[in-house]
Amino acid sequence: MISLKLFWAFFQIGAFSFGGGYAAMPLIKQQIIYNYQWLTMKDFTDLITISQMTPGPIAINSATFVGNQIAGISGAFLATLGCILPSCLFVTFLSWAYNRYKNLSILQNILESLRPAVVSMIAVAGFDILLPAVFPSGIISFLPEQVKLRPLLYFAAALFLLQKKKKDPILVMVLCGIAEMAVQLIAPGV
Repeated sequence: MISLKLFWAFFQIGAFSFGGGYAAMPLIKQQIIYNYQWLTMKDFTDLITISQMTPGPIAINSATFVGNQIAGISGAFLATLGCILPSCLFVTFLSWAYNRYKNLSILQNILESLRPAVVSMIAVAGFDILLPAVFPSGIISFLPEQVKLRPLLYFAAALFLLQKKKKDPILVMVLCGIAEMAVQLIAPGV
Protein backbone atom coordinates (compact mmCIF):
# COMPACT_ATOMS: atom_id res chain seq x y z
CA MET A 1 0.00 0.00 0.00
CA ILE A 2 2.82 2.42 0.87
CA SER A 3 4.46 1.72 -2.51
CA LEU A 4 1.25 2.75 -4.28
CA LYS A 5 1.17 5.96 -2.21
CA LEU A 6 4.76 6.64 -3.24
CA PHE A 7 3.87 6.01 -6.88
CA TRP A 8 0.83 8.30 -6.71
CA ALA A 9 2.64 11.10 -4.83
CA PHE A 10 5.50 11.20 -7.32
CA PHE A 11 3.14 10.70 -10.27
CA GLN A 12 1.48 13.97 -9.22
CA ILE A 13 4.87 15.64 -8.88
CA GLY A 14 5.89 14.41 -12.32
CA ALA A 15 2.57 15.49 -13.82
CA PHE A 16 2.48 19.02 -12.45
CA SER A 17 6.09 20.16 -12.22
CA PHE A 18 6.71 22.23 -15.31
CA GLY A 19 10.09 23.94 -15.59
CA GLY A 20 12.46 21.34 -14.23
CA GLY A 21 13.79 20.38 -10.82
CA TYR A 22 13.69 23.76 -9.10
CA ALA A 23 10.10 24.27 -10.14
CA ALA A 24 9.27 20.81 -8.77
CA MET A 25 10.66 21.51 -5.29
CA PRO A 26 7.51 23.14 -3.86
CA LEU A 27 5.48 20.17 -5.10
CA ILE A 28 7.95 17.67 -3.67
CA LYS A 29 7.92 19.53 -0.36
CA GLN A 30 4.11 19.54 -0.26
CA GLN A 31 3.87 15.81 -0.91
CA ILE A 32 6.66 14.41 1.24
CA ILE A 33 6.46 16.80 4.21
CA TYR A 34 2.87 18.00 4.48
CA ASN A 35 0.66 15.43 2.72
CA TYR A 36 2.40 12.21 3.80
CA GLN A 37 4.88 13.32 6.52
CA TRP A 38 7.58 11.05 5.12
CA LEU A 39 10.38 13.55 5.87
CA THR A 40 10.97 16.53 8.16
CA MET A 41 11.95 19.97 6.83
CA LYS A 42 15.56 19.35 7.81
CA ASP A 43 15.52 16.00 5.99
CA PHE A 44 13.99 17.75 2.97
CA THR A 45 16.78 20.33 2.90
CA ASP A 46 19.34 17.52 3.10
CA LEU A 47 17.48 15.66 0.35
CA ILE A 48 17.64 18.67 -1.97
CA THR A 49 21.34 19.10 -1.24
CA ILE A 50 22.04 15.43 -1.99
CA SER A 51 19.84 15.56 -5.11
CA GLN A 52 21.83 18.55 -6.36
CA MET A 53 25.15 16.82 -5.87
CA THR A 54 24.21 13.52 -7.54
CA PRO A 55 23.82 13.14 -11.29
CA GLY A 56 20.29 13.34 -12.64
CA PRO A 57 17.21 15.48 -12.22
CA ILE A 58 16.24 16.64 -8.73
CA ALA A 59 12.73 15.19 -8.87
CA ILE A 60 13.94 11.74 -9.93
CA ASN A 61 16.74 11.70 -7.36
CA SER A 62 14.22 12.77 -4.71
CA ALA A 63 11.76 10.07 -5.77
CA THR A 64 14.42 7.39 -5.64
CA PHE A 65 15.75 8.55 -2.26
CA VAL A 66 12.34 8.95 -0.59
CA GLY A 67 11.04 5.70 -2.08
CA ASN A 68 14.07 3.83 -0.79
CA GLN A 69 13.79 5.42 2.67
CA ILE A 70 10.09 4.59 2.97
CA ALA A 71 9.71 1.21 1.23
CA GLY A 72 13.11 -0.06 0.12
CA ILE A 73 14.01 -0.99 -3.45
CA SER A 74 10.41 -1.52 -4.57
CA GLY A 75 9.47 1.89 -3.16
CA ALA A 76 12.41 3.51 -4.95
CA PHE A 77 11.39 1.85 -8.22
CA LEU A 78 7.71 2.77 -7.98
CA ALA A 79 8.36 6.35 -6.82
CA THR A 80 10.83 6.86 -9.67
CA LEU A 81 8.44 5.28 -12.17
CA GLY A 82 5.64 7.52 -10.89
CA CYS A 83 7.88 10.55 -11.33
CA ILE A 84 8.91 9.84 -14.93
CA LEU A 85 5.73 8.27 -16.33
CA PRO A 86 3.73 11.53 -16.69
CA SER A 87 6.62 13.14 -18.57
CA CYS A 88 6.94 10.21 -20.95
CA LEU A 89 3.22 10.25 -21.69
CA PHE A 90 3.07 14.04 -21.93
CA VAL A 91 6.09 14.36 -24.22
CA THR A 92 4.74 11.63 -26.50
CA PHE A 93 1.42 13.46 -26.78
CA LEU A 94 3.09 16.87 -27.17
CA SER A 95 5.35 15.62 -29.93
CA TRP A 96 2.37 14.34 -31.86
CA ALA A 97 0.31 17.52 -31.22
CA TYR A 98 3.17 19.91 -31.97
CA ASN A 99 3.99 18.23 -35.25
CA ARG A 100 0.34 18.36 -36.24
CA TYR A 101 -0.54 21.88 -35.02
CA LYS A 102 2.79 23.76 -34.85
CA ASN A 103 1.60 26.59 -37.07
CA LEU A 104 -1.36 27.57 -34.87
CA SER A 105 -0.91 30.85 -33.00
CA ILE A 106 -2.87 29.57 -29.97
CA LEU A 107 -0.19 26.94 -29.37
CA GLN A 108 2.50 29.62 -29.43
CA ASN A 109 0.42 31.74 -27.00
CA ILE A 110 0.06 28.81 -24.58
CA LEU A 111 3.81 28.18 -24.58
CA GLU A 112 4.46 31.90 -24.04
CA SER A 113 2.08 32.06 -21.07
CA LEU A 114 3.85 29.22 -19.24
CA ARG A 115 7.13 31.17 -18.86
CA PRO A 116 6.06 33.50 -15.99
CA ALA A 117 4.58 30.59 -14.04
CA VAL A 118 7.81 28.61 -14.35
CA VAL A 119 9.91 31.60 -13.23
CA SER A 120 7.72 32.09 -10.15
CA MET A 121 7.91 28.39 -9.25
CA ILE A 122 11.71 28.51 -9.48
CA ALA A 123 11.78 31.61 -7.24
CA VAL A 124 9.61 29.86 -4.63
CA ALA A 125 11.91 26.84 -4.74
CA GLY A 126 14.92 29.08 -4.15
CA PHE A 127 13.31 30.68 -1.12
CA ASP A 128 12.28 27.25 0.18
CA ILE A 129 15.95 26.27 0.24
CA LEU A 130 17.43 29.59 1.38
CA LEU A 131 15.08 30.37 4.27
CA PRO A 132 15.62 27.15 6.29
CA ALA A 133 19.36 27.41 5.67
CA VAL A 134 19.51 30.99 7.02
CA PHE A 135 16.79 30.61 9.68
CA PRO A 136 17.11 27.02 10.99
CA SER A 137 14.40 27.53 13.60
CA GLY A 138 11.89 28.12 10.79
CA ILE A 139 11.05 31.59 12.14
CA ILE A 140 12.35 34.65 10.34
CA SER A 141 14.18 36.54 13.04
CA PHE A 142 17.16 38.85 12.95
CA LEU A 143 18.46 37.97 16.39
CA PRO A 144 22.11 36.94 15.98
CA GLU A 145 21.64 33.54 17.63
CA GLN A 146 18.76 32.65 15.26
CA VAL A 147 20.44 33.58 11.96
CA LYS A 148 23.11 31.63 10.10
CA LEU A 149 25.02 34.06 7.91
CA ARG A 150 27.33 31.54 6.24
CA PRO A 151 24.64 30.13 3.88
CA LEU A 152 23.69 33.70 2.97
CA LEU A 153 27.34 34.49 2.20
CA TYR A 154 27.61 31.36 0.03
CA PHE A 155 24.43 32.41 -1.78
CA ALA A 156 25.74 35.93 -2.40
CA ALA A 157 29.13 34.66 -3.55
CA ALA A 158 27.52 32.08 -5.85
CA LEU A 159 25.17 34.67 -7.30
CA PHE A 160 28.09 37.03 -7.92
CA LEU A 161 30.21 34.32 -9.57
CA LEU A 162 27.34 33.09 -11.73
CA GLN A 163 25.89 36.44 -12.81
CA LYS A 164 28.81 38.87 -12.86
CA LYS A 165 31.77 36.61 -13.55
CA LYS A 166 29.83 34.09 -15.70
CA LYS A 167 31.49 31.13 -13.99
CA ASP A 168 30.41 27.55 -14.60
CA PRO A 169 27.66 26.42 -12.14
CA ILE A 170 29.49 23.19 -11.36
CA LEU A 171 32.64 25.12 -10.48
CA VAL A 172 30.61 27.42 -8.21
CA MET A 173 29.04 24.42 -6.43
CA VAL A 174 32.46 22.83 -5.94
CA LEU A 175 33.90 26.10 -4.61
CA CYS A 176 31.04 26.49 -2.11
CA GLY A 177 31.54 22.88 -1.01
CA ILE A 178 35.27 23.43 -0.56
CA ALA A 179 34.62 26.63 1.39
CA GLU A 180 32.26 24.81 3.75
CA MET A 181 34.69 21.91 4.20
CA ALA A 182 37.45 24.39 5.06
CA VAL A 183 35.22 26.11 7.62
CA GLN A 184 34.31 22.75 9.17
CA LEU A 185 37.97 21.68 9.36
CA ILE A 186 39.23 25.00 10.76
CA ALA A 187 36.33 25.84 13.08
CA PRO A 188 33.95 22.88 13.52
CA GLY A 189 30.66 23.77 15.15
CA VAL A 190 30.71 27.38 13.99
